[in-house]
Amino acid sequence: MNNQSNHANHSIHCTVTQCANHCGDQQYCALDAIRVGTHESNPTEQKCTDCQSFRLG
Repeated sequence: MNNQSNHANHSIHCTVTQCANHCGDQQYCALDAIRVGTHESNPTEQKCTDCQSFRLG
């Protein structure tokens, strides 16, 4: 399901246009909440974190 037609959640800024949850031409996510996680055992930098709510659009 593509969420681009849903409302933009102005609390979740997002620039990942490849995500199915991205709000079209707006720089926001359409989800009410997202899950953030890590792929590292001991994350020490921003690049170690991931949006685990990402779905390929």
